[in-house]
Amino acid sequence: MMKIYLTADKQLTHADAIEDGSWVCLTQPTPEEIRQVAGTLDIEPADLQAALDPEESARVSLEDGYTVIIVDIPVPVPDKGEGVYTTIPLGILLTQTTVTTVCAVDTPVLADFTAMRVRDFSTKKKMRFVYQILYRAATMYQLELRLVDRRRQEIEKNLAGSSTQDSDLIELHALESTLVYFATSLRANGTVLDRLTRYKRLEQYPDDMELLDDVIVEIRQAIEMTGIYRDDIKGTRELFSAVLDNRLNNTMKWLTSVTLIMAVPTVISGLYGMNVNLDSMPFADSSFGFGIVCGLILAICFAAAWVLHKKHML
Repeated sequence: MMKIYLTADKQLTHADAIEDGSWVCLTQPTPEEIRQVAGTLDIEPADLQAALDPEESARVSLEDGYTVIIVDIPVPVPDKGEGVYTTIPLGILLTQTTVTTVCAVDTPVLADFTAMRVRDFSTKKKMRFVYQILYRAATMYQLELRLVDRRRQEIEKNLAGSSTQDSDLIELHALESTLVYFATSLRANGTVLDRLTRYKRLEQYPDDMELLDDVIVEIRQAIEMTGIYRDDIKGTRELFSAVLDNRLNNTMKWLTSVTLIMAVPTVISGLYGMNVNLDSMPFADSSFGFGIVCGLILAICFAAAWVLHKKHML
């Protein structure tokens, strides 16, 4: 899908054709739309298609007559629950007069601009527009990171409530994978920002540089948050392991105690079941012998259970 936007008098309007100062927004574009934009702006179609490849890495390249900027943005993974994300490329192509964005999904990063929720947004201020996109992407990372940590806390509460399931462990692993993707993508985005500060070909104004500094700060903060939350998930996973091991030890200890108590009647009944002279067996000649033996068995079992209970074995 292709949409063309143009700002005038602080209002965002739709345009029918690409003109100076316009923003061409391509969301999962068709081959025909890619050829149309490439032909109009004199851009290589491969550079437009690069952002549609999920394996494309973040980079900046200076081409003949235009600049290609590719950064990674977070997107939720369908049917994986809250807090599970991956990252995909977002392409930004700058010509002398236009800005073109290319993405495989309709991302909230760009939706904020189409809804005019970004302050001082203008399609004619190209570098400022680029830095505003990067700033929104960085803040979106931070928002998703908080959601990841909130979901981790919920899983940790399930552990405390003794309602841990295999799905919690699987989801915890998915959250950790999300943070790995975030850390890799944020470092790559940080490299892109460092290169943008060094390129003299890109016309930048003092206000743009201030915004770039803000973006760099937000990226660094997101990287620090990712590291902290990864450590938190690592600690939660170790807590899971320790608690499950402790529960297993308690279960084995309880089963061992029960086995020990059950061994008492087994041993006594085994002795009385042996084929020996009845005169040598205690209580064999008593009419209450069976009751007496059963009483002794119960007494010994209760005594063993009391001793095990005192030793916190039962």
